[in-house]
Amino acid sequence: MRRYGETINKTINYKVRVGVYGIITVNDKILLTDQEGHEIQLPGGGVDAGEQKFHALIREIREETGWKVMPIRYIGLYQRFVFMPEYAFWAQKICHIYSCRGIYPITKPTEDGHVPLVTTPNLAIKLIQNSGDIAFLKQFYNI
Repeated sequence: MRRYGETINKTINYKVRVGVYGIITVNDKILLTDQEGHEIQLPGGGVDAGEQKFHALIREIREETGWKVMPIRYIGLYQRFVFMPEYAFWAQKICHIYSCRGIYPITKPTEDGHVPLVTTPNLAIKLIQNSGDIAFLKQFYNI
């Protein structure tokens, strides 16, 4: 599995965290989330214990953007090793990426600190800081 971001630190005990993220098309644009005003990213997040990835994807996107989406297909996965300040631990994040179609917004984001952002794919690549997400966006849009 391909790794993006920080190198692995052998002195850290990483907790495996499986997550699901969407490349969400809205007409000719893409739906992102701006978290806490400091990180723009693909919407998504962790899969809860006993939860199916498909259901987690729909739930996480709704929590972070307020949008109803239709997952289309599984694209692939990558891993990254990061500190997760909201949980106060280091994680080996296994990031599963899906293509989705944005249907329409149904509510405001229910997850604090998240603001939906609809933009062009070219601008999304410039705004997102996560190199794994950028690589999948470039592959998806042939950029």
